[in-house]
Amino acid sequence: MKKLLFLLTLTLCGTAIFAQESAQTIKGKVQYLDTPLANAEITVLGSGTVIKTKLDGAYEINAGPGDILVFSYPSMRDMEIVVEDVTKILNLEMAPEINQLDEVVVEKTVLKSQKELQAEYATNKNLINTAFGILDKDVTSFAVRIIEGSELPLINLDIAQALRYRFPGIKVAPSGDIYLRGAAMGMFPAILDVDGIVITDTANFLKFLDIANIERLAVVPGLGAVTKYGGKANGGVIIINTKGANFFKNPDGSDSPYDQAKLRNNTFENNALTSDETANDVAGYLAALRKSTSEQEAVTLYKEQIKVYGNSYFYVLDAYDYFSSRWKGQEFADGIVQQNYRLFKENPAALKSLAYMYQAQDRLEKAHETYKDIFILRPNYAQSYMDLANSYREIGDYQKAASIYARYGYLLEEGFLRTEGKLFTNIIDRELNNLVSLKGKEILSRKELKNFILDEEFNGTRLVFEWNDSEAEFELQFVNPENQYFKSEHSLVADAERIKNEKLSGYSSEEYLIDDTIRGTWMVNVKYLGNKSLTPSYIKATIYHNYGSASQRKETKLFKMSLKNANQQWFKVSNAGTVVSN
Repeated sequence: MKKLLFLLTLTLCGTAIFAQESAQTIKGKVQYLDTPLANAEITVLGSGTVIKTKLDGAYEINAGPGDILVFSYPSMRDMEIVVEDVTKILNLEMAPEINQLDEVVVEKTVLKSQKELQAEYATNKNLINTAFGILDKDVTSFAVRIIEGSELPLINLDIAQALRYRFPGIKVAPSGDIYLRGAAMGMFPAILDVDGIVITDTANFLKFLDIANIERLAVVPGLGAVTKYGGKANGGVIIINTKGANFFKNPDGSDSPYDQAKLRNNTFENNALTSDETANDVAGYLAALRKSTSEQEAVTLYKEQIKVYGNSYFYVLDAYDYFSSRWKGQEFADGIVQQNYRLFKENPAALKSLAYMYQAQDRLEKAHETYKDIFILRPNYAQSYMDLANSYREIGDYQKAASIYARYGYLLEEGFLRTEGKLFTNIIDRELNNLVSLKGKEILSRKELKNFILDEEFNGTRLVFEWNDSEAEFELQFVNPENQYFKSEHSLVADAERIKNEKLSGYSSEEYLIDDTIRGTWMVNVKYLGNKSLTPSYIKATIYHNYGSASQRKETKLFKMSLKNANQQWFKVSNAGTVVSN
């Protein structure tokens, strides 16, 4: 983020002052497979406060924003939840601890033979096949970072860029060469070891390697790499094991492959529910409104419903959306929000939902005013800065957009804001690069523009997803034109560390990039897994067509997640530049 500091000459708004927020009461139930867990322990980390759940799994505890609640139960995996300003209800579904060992006795380290390592390759994720045999991460004398191919974002078919998101400190040069942090001070590019073949022409080779064909991948910095590969590895080595090339004979001596190393069964079976199939699964009040045969009839019904649902911002949003879209009664719809704004003004999750809805309706000034309200409530959230900067850009105030990016970069560098991991930094970096690339002449002098180094190399379709509730758990499914899908699950069970980092940094967004390697129509589906309370969550998709080019345009889609554990169609996007909504 250091490159953001050049913008400090614009209009810095000063540093943020964060007030210490008082503790709040948090309630909920702890269960496993719909069975209440009595005597589950809930600890406020670092405070000494420990309580236990009642017979029905219920609990009540006091904690403040920023505190971490640890949920523990015998034979279950410990779960950590970061408390936020909106945290009131936390109903937790525990997950079993699969790899629990009762007793472990360590006598001495025994180096295994290559034959033994081959037998373990399929199940031991700490092994990587190299030009010098199979390497065991656990017994090497140098640093090795290994990930499974399934952890790479398959929707992004550019391997070099995908590496940036999974390994901190990686730099991709415009030439396509890859530089590793700490490897010969970044002076030499990394080389490749692909299925035992050493390749120095990294940039050209990676253009022809399909990311979906990667079985396992490792990064070895220069110091460790030189001991194996010699001086040509001063810049480090990226080791790639591809599917099909890395299987070994069965330990029983037969010729049948031990590790089939086939692509997982990811053929889309057209099993995502359409909007027509879920039309009946809506709130009863909304179904009743939709039966109205005239606007006046709907207004009369609304006046009765608001007496019952007047404390639910979900109802207000549904009613607003219904009147503005069905009857085009924008004045009456706006009045619904204004009369019930008390439900939104102190609730960032509710305000985000409202801002998303305004953006989806292309009411950008209304969205901008809402994002300013969110910023006031959450000046210590990374997401607040990106949202406000992007909304300034949407209303055409590029100078202020750049200033907000600068403020975020300054506060980050000075330690006023936290950053856990590189995921969000990559997203906000891309936003800044795109702004300067397309609107730089309007916000920078010629000298500043000349000195600014653009890192943006992607051209294609960019998808950015944001959600209003940090507790929202969901699964995104991307189906490519060849009917193969890639899934990304956002949940405590799938990636607890990432969700913790999101909350500590204060962001709720992720991005996916689609290049033109596979041209045609992609389908995006979503499965809602819940949010630890019996309420819906909202997820917004911003679709950038022809990203990075002069013809770049964007479109906003909003999805209300309420039906749980059902894969539902959301929208279709063509990387030829056309969007088809369901």
